[in-house]
Amino acid sequence: MYKKLLLNAVLLFTVAAASAQALYMPRDIKRAYRNATRSLDGRPGKNYWQNHGIYNIHVTASAPDRNIKGTEAITYINNSPDTLKSLNMKLIINVHRPGAVRMSPASADYLTTGMQIDTFKVNNTAIPWNNKTAAATNQSVRLTQPLMPHDSVKLNIAWHYQISKESNREGMIDSTTYYLAYFYPRVSVYDDYNGWDRLPFNDALEFYNDFNDYTLAVTVPKNYLVWATGTLQNAKQVLQPEYQKRLEASFTSDSTIHVATVEDLAKKNITAQNPTNTWVWTANNITDVAVGISDHYVWDAASTVVDESTHRRASMQAAFLNSAEDFHHSVQHGRNSLSWLSHNWPGIPYPFPKMTAFQGFADMEYPMMVNDSHQSDVHFAQFVQDHEIAHTYFPFYMGINETRYGYMDEGWATTFELLIGTSEVGKEAAEKLYKGFRVNRWIHDASTAQDLPVITPTSELGSGALGNNEYGKPSLSYLALKDMLGDELFKKSLHTYMDNWHGKHPIPWDYFNSMNSGSGKDLNWFFNNWFFTNYYNDLAIDKVTTNASKGAQVDIRNVGGFAIPFDVVVTYADGSTKAFHQTPIVWQHNQKAVVINLTGNKEITAIKLDNGIFMDADESNNSWTK
Repeated sequence: MYKKLLLNAVLLFTVAAASAQALYMPRDIKRAYRNATRSLDGRPGKNYWQNHGIYNIHVTASAPDRNIKGTEAITYINNSPDTLKSLNMKLIINVHRPGAVRMSPASADYLTTGMQIDTFKVNNTAIPWNNKTAAATNQSVRLTQPLMPHDSVKLNIAWHYQISKESNREGMIDSTTYYLAYFYPRVSVYDDYNGWDRLPFNDALEFYNDFNDYTLAVTVPKNYLVWATGTLQNAKQVLQPEYQKRLEASFTSDSTIHVATVEDLAKKNITAQNPTNTWVWTANNITDVAVGISDHYVWDAASTVVDESTHRRASMQAAFLNSAEDFHHSVQHGRNSLSWLSHNWPGIPYPFPKMTAFQGFADMEYPMMVNDSHQSDVHFAQFVQDHEIAHTYFPFYMGINETRYGYMDEGWATTFELLIGTSEVGKEAAEKLYKGFRVNRWIHDASTAQDLPVITPTSELGSGALGNNEYGKPSLSYLALKDMLGDELFKKSLHTYMDNWHGKHPIPWDYFNSMNSGSGKDLNWFFNNWFFTNYYNDLAIDKVTTNASKGAQVDIRNVGGFAIPFDVVVTYADGSTKAFHQTPIVWQHNQKAVVINLTGNKEITAIKLDNGIFMDADESNNSWTK
């Protein structure tokens, strides 16, 4: 029995290895597999490593003063086998500087002088820093002594910057409401396949961060409330007893508790009445931290069970203008999101202690926070919030390199948005929104850029293809695979991938290989079809041959090329109809054409192809009438 199991395991690994080699793999990715940092069975290799930082950050925001000041102590641990002679620092705030790389024009309110480093010390030795030349979002720092493998270096940085008047992913929401994101200098990722991440932040791409441990202290004037990533450590010190009790009660409450109402804010007695208060959070093994502050945002909170086995609850909070009707629903909508995602898709308990919805302008995700805009339509507001909360898993539970592989997180958030939306508003409404918002703009745009392969690095795409290659197209691939494998096997495969790589840095080939191993199938024909080609969705009925037994043979041509599911909808002479569903497996052996044999005892009068959410580029050839 043992020998048989061992043989089966070896065969499975051999199949996975052979399959992985059938997919195109860039030279730098091949090197990672040769070095055994990644394995062809989908798991991290025996030599896998990733570096780690311990960040102690203290930031001061004295709204309405726009100057943000900070100090931080970083212990950076080199777990790599390489000797590092320099560090690459990420200074995302420099995207606001005139001359910074951007994909869209910048208004005067967006521009600032960027990050200003006051002091930079390496192991207590001061390093010269020229703020005039450090306009880029990357800045290399030469170390006085090389950082050896499995050793650490201590950095002490003091800095300041002026928050931009125009709020996007971060900035001023109004004169006394600030959202701080990417607000501190950080060591960029040094990984096993690319070395230092030196890609510039250009205001359209997203992020790639290590998993770090954070202690975050935020000092603000009295009567300012603060929300941030992590667990608040000193609620009793910064809040008056009544409000601290309300917050504490929300951690076990299904019903929304109004921690601070507009009437409470008017009394100006919610916080401790010191000139300033310092709020402290901690969060470990997380990729980033973000902060929202305001002296006039109301505060709602409740919680929900996210893990039935341990009865663990997660807090759902919201901070917003009292006039924003949609945000009055945020806590309950968020409770539904946290619970549904935990119990359905992806079906992994929400991994963090809380989530906060903050009213801003970005519609953007951060660890344990979303910065969402006000919507007049409450249902659309829920749709947006669902999407951003779904990002918890990709890229925060899984440390996705969004800068290069945006489809590895946006594609999944788009998929979960449809699945949870179906449970909230029904299949018809959810699919109508998905098609209109995620598919229509791509499938009816015949420009060259739209058919670039999904595997194309996101950092190399212009604005024409960026959104569709990140959102709609990869999401359709995940949903097509779900249709082909069935929910049970698809979830098993997805969990194999997530179990392999949560808390780590997966790349597309890790996904492909994990899904092969998890399903026990060679899916590389499917991955090649969806990720490595310039295909699109377009089916056509070439020919229909009816026979005396009242069945029919339907010859279907795959004009666009993608391996999509579809229904063959048959209309009979008696006026009845029947749909014959075809999963993408029909395209495995011939991705250009397939013959569907229909059987039955009724006369067929018409046949139509219905692709559902896999919208067809040309529907004029999708019907046949006898």
